[in-house]
Amino acid sequence: MKLLTVVIPCYNSEDYMHYCIESLLTGGEDIEILIVNDGSVDKTKKIADTYALKYPAIIKVIHQENGGHGEAINTGLDHATGLYFKIVDSDDWVDTRAYLKVLETLRGFSGTNETIDILISNFIYEKQGSKYRKVMQYRKVLPEDTVFGWEQVKPFKKGQFILMHSMIYRTNLLRKSELKLPKHTFYVDNLYVYTPLKYATRMFYIDVDFYRYFIGRNDQSVNESVMIRQIDQQIKVNKLMIEAVDLDAVEEERLRDYMLKHLEIVTVISAILLIRSGTKENIQKKRMLMKYVKEENIELYRNLKFGLMGRLINLPGKLGRKISVMAYKVSQKLIGFN
Repeated sequence: MKLLTVVIPCYNSEDYMHYCIESLLTGGEDIEILIVNDGSVDKTKKIADTYALKYPAIIKVIHQENGGHGEAINTGLDHATGLYFKIVDSDDWVDTRAYLKVLETLRGFSGTNETIDILISNFIYEKQGSKYRKVMQYRKVLPEDTVFGWEQVKPFKKGQFILMHSMIYRTNLLRKSELKLPKHTFYVDNLYVYTPLKYATRMFYIDVDFYRYFIGRNDQSVNESVMIRQIDQQIKVNKLMIEAVDLDAVEEERLRDYMLKHLEIVTVISAILLIRSGTKENIQKKRMLMKYVKEENIELYRNLKFGLMGRLINLPGKLGRKISVMAYKVSQKLIGFN
């Protein structure tokens, strides 16, 4: 068994996948790199096959019909042989020194009865054209260099969440959760992070800036204008997250609180993008989303209606919507997202 499986979902990634793969090869033969070519029509297939021939003990390539980011992750999980499981998108990369520290930590838990469910590390927003690089770190929230449970987790600050970029799951935990991401759907990374959390009881945090998350390309799915065009997919994932876990059945209070706050920020983003679009159709979709939330999770609805972030998306009239958008722009600057 390999120590770590790293899945690289690739769709028309010829311009940047080299850098991603090269950064991961430094992990050596303890690592299994699965390149999932998701129906690319450029040179992705050729590049992936070349790497697999050059590094047969480390790299495997899976070619499939286009199914989207989620289906590429599903395929990677189906084929993974590593004790732990990590996703690295093809336009991102990892820091070598931090990578070696991560692997050293995982080796310390392998082959023992003390395996962990999640390893958490920091990530950096590598925003194109920006001089300021936002680091998402968890120093004042998570205990460092020790195994901990949810009861030891402190409240997260606004805009601070455990995202796909900051986590490595134990592979069998993902399988136990029966994680299955929807096909042809963007923004499934939220589902990937959120759905299996209730199964995690043993976690470990190392304060290293491991993952480099590149944002800023005009065609990127997290580009604001692209998200507005694809808002129905954002809403779909938002609803699937609400349906995925019955929070009333989550006994650990701090886990439940964290998951509720994660749902809140995802829903706020959905709502603010609908407002930002400025169309009557999307303003109506925002009302329908709030109606759905009220029917499915009254506690989340109350947070969105009466909490600080919720009030931001519920200011009445055109002036209220303008104020909401202005506050959103300020948040973009402070938090560093696209």
